[in-house]
Amino acid sequence: MRSYRDLMTVPGAAAFVAAGFIGRIPMSMRTLGCLLMVEALTGSYTLGGAVAGTFGLSNALTAPLLARLADRRGQRPVILWSTLVHTCGILGIVLAAESGMPSWTYFPIAILAGASALPLGSLVRARWNAVLNEGKRMQTAYALEAVLDDVVYIVGPLLVVWLAVDIFPSAGLIGAIALTVGGSLVMATLRRSEPKIHPDADLPRIGVIRMRGMPLLTFGYLATGTLLGTADVAVLNFADKHGESGRAGLLLALMIVGSMIAGFAFGLVNWKLPVVRQLLATNVVLCLTMVPLVFVDSMAAMYGFVILSGVGISPVLITGSTVVGSIVPREALAEGFAVVGSALTLGMSAGNAVAGTLADLGGSRLAFAFVVGFGALAALTTAVGGRSFTPAPEESASITATVME
Repeated sequence: MRSYRDLMTVPGAAAFVAAGFIGRIPMSMRTLGCLLMVEALTGSYTLGGAVAGTFGLSNALTAPLLARLADRRGQRPVILWSTLVHTCGILGIVLAAESGMPSWTYFPIAILAGASALPLGSLVRARWNAVLNEGKRMQTAYALEAVLDDVVYIVGPLLVVWLAVDIFPSAGLIGAIALTVGGSLVMATLRRSEPKIHPDADLPRIGVIRMRGMPLLTFGYLATGTLLGTADVAVLNFADKHGESGRAGLLLALMIVGSMIAGFAFGLVNWKLPVVRQLLATNVVLCLTMVPLVFVDSMAAMYGFVILSGVGISPVLITGSTVVGSIVPREALAEGFAVVGSALTLGMSAGNAVAGTLADLGGSRLAFAFVVGFGALAALTTAVGGRSFTPAPEESASITATVME
């Protein structure tokens, strides 16, 4: 616990952690909020899913661009302008749905809203790198952020469902935008912890995605995201086939709880392994903890094994963040975190889509088998990446300190 308490004593840290947490709760609310609102007002799950998917895809594609802009121009102006445009976009979707506008109008507005949703988590991680200069504390900071992300994915869906179902259909999205505005505006006022602005000449021109180690790392995140997206749907299918569809949400929450506990504990340990080996080890653990799900045949057993399956999730993301922080130049860190974050999101969307077909063909067992396969692919990618996940000697002057080497 002392490791986390010490982090909060860093000047400015408590403020940007709190603002970042509030501001990114909506990232687990917006797509579900779109689906619930559009379905309630039009009666079409298909339309609601299409609008939500359009929002999610546009957000995943543009998040690295917004983060790159924040690296180049500073976080404050990008936060303010993106929040303004995003607010207009979300309110536009609400207005279009509530007023009964033609369904085709929802899509360009959803693109605008998604494309302007700032990857606040990436900006928070970049701030940690700006206020800390020692590797061991950085990994603890990334662990804290991973745990907070887990909390976000527990609180957000519960909040948006309550607002949209029990209050009124568009209340979920209105609540999301209120949290976005509140967290973002506070973050914009925190100038002390804002990373230094670098002129264009100081930034890599090739783009973060093409930097040494980033293509394979990004592909690994894509595989991990596909694993998570497939596992979500497989769990839903498992509960449904066992006549317990109402308990599916509980199963998914237990998986996140397992991830949250493991992430918190991971951040307390002073690991001696080099971070590249940590990344490989955590990916192998994630793959192995998914194996029992293939063979579970009762709800009682599933309750225990979904907690176990969550144990490998946060450590993979923590070590992945540490690798990003070690191979990407400090002046491009927000973009680096956004690139892998977008890969994770795209993978989750792909997993959601693929798992439905797998479940129809062979039930949850086949879907869980593919979950294990995607875990093996992520581990293999990490093994192949090897040395590319450490800074090249000639880059060391411009790259943040490597963690625990």
